[in-house]
Amino acid sequence: MISTNDFKTGITVELDNGLWSVVEFLHVKPGKGSAFVRTKLKNVETGNVMEKTFRAGEKLPRAILDKRDMQYLYRSEDEFIFMDNESFDQIHITKEQIGDGVKYLKESMMVNVLRHGTRIIGIDLPNFVELEVVDTPPGEKGNTATGGTKPAVLETGATVNVPFFVNNGERIRVDTRTNSYLDRA
Repeated sequence: MISTNDFKTGITVELDNGLWSVVEFLHVKPGKGSAFVRTKLKNVETGNVMEKTFRAGEKLPRAILDKRDMQYLYRSEDEFIFMDNESFDQIHITKEQIGDGVKYLKESMMVNVLRHGTRIIGIDLPNFVELEVVDTPPGEKGNTATGGTKPAVLETGATVNVPFFVNNGERIRVDTRTNSYLDRA
């Protein structure tokens, strides 16, 4: 059990038959009445976000998530095969369990697979990945002065807006949390 007074960003709790991760929280002590905690929670499995207010000191069951370091091997239909680096067991994870992270998966990539008990609930990608630009319109001379962007398709199929000076075949770093271009690799 964890008290709402001990909330920190990233803590996972069990609430309404689901697993919720604390995204934001704010302790409020009004001049009149009792203190409360205003939170923004994200469902670990579905990605839905909700705002909820708790009384200060309210107890909630804390969800224990097991993070296991695994290597992405290959894709088979709508399943993705990962290998445990310690036991060398292979597991199959569906596209729905992975969510939006599918567009950044590259063979041999290391990820954290999240489990709650025996159930797989998703994966944690690295914050930054290095990928090759496969298709983007050519940057024309003079377009770089405004600092604009153009769409670029990456080797994994993801589409990211990049500056005009980025060309086909270049390697770039992408932030997987915000789906944005960082810099050339």
